[in-house]
Amino acid sequence: MSTAIQGDIVVGVDHSAVSVAALRWAVSEAAVSGRQVVALRAWTFEPVYDLGAAVAGTPQAVADRERRQLEEVVAEVAQPGVTVRAELVEHSAAVALEEASKTASMLVLGSHGRGRLLKLLVGSVAEHCLREAGCPVVVIPARTVPEPEREAEPAATYYPGPLL
Repeated sequence: MSTAIQGDIVVGVDHSAVSVAALRWAVSEAAVSGRQVVALRAWTFEPVYDLGAAVAGTPQAVADRERRQLEEVVAEVAQPGVTVRAELVEHSAAVALEEASKTASMLVLGSHGRGRLLKLLVGSVAEHCLREAGCPVVVIPARTVPEPEREAEPAATYYPGPLL
């Protein structure tokens, strides 16, 4: 699973603009706090559901595509003095992020805002992480992602982690 070490800020990075906004927020937080960032992308080989996997043809081709895209996003948000590690995990996003949260100081997610009730507000992976994460969770709402021509910082919703 994840190689996040104690104190890392772990960010779920998928193929969305809001996940890039979440990574930008985490990099800014790391610049202030002195922590490192792990940009985590989970993937699975499911050609029946994923046109990209069907076209790629093999699990290795899908993994290579996912790694390349993740590394491009990491390079796009890089800041001097902040270490960002790109990490690719073959698993569901919810499980990979929950596992990484066990050693992270913070989990940062972008919310797609699809679904019902809490899922409507934060998305199903974010909902799972809000319920199961072992560290504080920050959710960057999709509605705060700026238009491409604007460069505004997204707002964040802070969740302090599991209530004991």
